Amino acid sequence: MTLAVVAAVVALGAAFLTGRGSAGLFGAETPSPTPKPTRTTPTVPEIYQGVGVSVVVIQTSQGGLGTGTVVAADGSILTANHVVAGSGKITVTFSDGTKSAATVAAADPDNDIATLAPAELPEVLVPATLGGKVEIGSAVAAIGNPLGLTYSITTGVISGLDRTSGTGDNELTGLIQFDAAANPGSSGGPLIDADGGVIGVVVSIADPGGDEAFAGIAFAVPIGAALGGGEGSGPQI
Repeated sequence: MTLAVVAAVVALGAAFLTGRGSAGLFGAETPSPTPKPTRTTPTVPEIYQGVGVSVVVIQTSQGGLGTGTVVAADGSILTANHVVAGSGKITVTFSDGTKSAATVAAADPDNDIATLAPAELPEVLVPATLGGKVEIGSAVAAIGNPLGLTYSITTGVISGLDRTSGTGDNELTGLIQFDAAANPGSSGGPLIDADGGVIGVVVSIADPGGDEAFAGIAFAVPIGAALGGGEGSGPQI
């Protein structure tokens, strides 16, 4: 066998073993590995579209302004208690523009949480997804109505856990600290994780200047405490 023939045989054997080339020995395409599906994190616009439909504007007859989140198929709205406590008549506006009177169905002043029952519901009601990742450094977003700028979204990270805010009878514990901007009107709005799950209810901000201006520190009651039990105000917003 000549050297040329030997080289050809060796090359053929190598191609057979490695599957090199676009086809196998009999013309069949060499199979390529199936890529594993990758988990994608929603973008901020996608989070806004997904959760924003569950957010409501809360107004009271005494001039109060806040935010709430639809959390159940019956239209129950979770918000901060200080937004609606002793506030007179309550009106909620859903994301599609539907307006309805609402009453306080349940209140938990110790956690600064209240649940509202609207008298009327929109044709399409989308309760938010509750629960998610709560970890220091994790990305979060907040949707609310700061200073009357309805359906505003801000982003940041979880800065700390198990925080305490306020003094005396106004003190809340077990709070999530985050740095997404919050201002008067943001109270009661959802704190959302990177997957679009509501992990908390915004209740207060740090206010070292005493002027209700955002100083980069805000607090939320964890969703577990907000839904029933557990510990969860500084200057209320």
